[in-house]
Amino acid sequence: MNVLLAEAKVPYDIVLEMDEINEDFPSTDVVIIIGSNDIVNPAAQDDPNSPIAGMPVLEVWRAKQVFVSKRGQGTGYSGIENPLFFKENTRMFYGDAKDSINKLLPMID
Repeated sequence: MNVLLAEAKVPYDIVLEMDEINEDFPSTDVVIIIGSNDIVNPAAQDDPNSPIAGMPVLEVWRAKQVFVSKRGQGTGYSGIENPLFFKENTRMFYGDAKDSINKLLPMID
């Protein structure tokens, strides 16, 4: 992850640790996920038989509304389905992330 942050020129001092941000999600109105899959998969916590059981994840499903932008319906690196995508508070946007987000942002008040 640090390599990706460095390539995107994101300063490390503005990035929160997972345990710091997870406690904020229940009071978060909107989470926007771009192209992520396994790192936001609740099966890591909810399904002891999941291949990713016990993996640390961002608990985004605890926010009021979750928007996920993905190129397609494929699985992540683990090759498993993500139950987050089927939760009532999650909306999926398929296609180019830039186009999807540009359409989404004006709809968020």
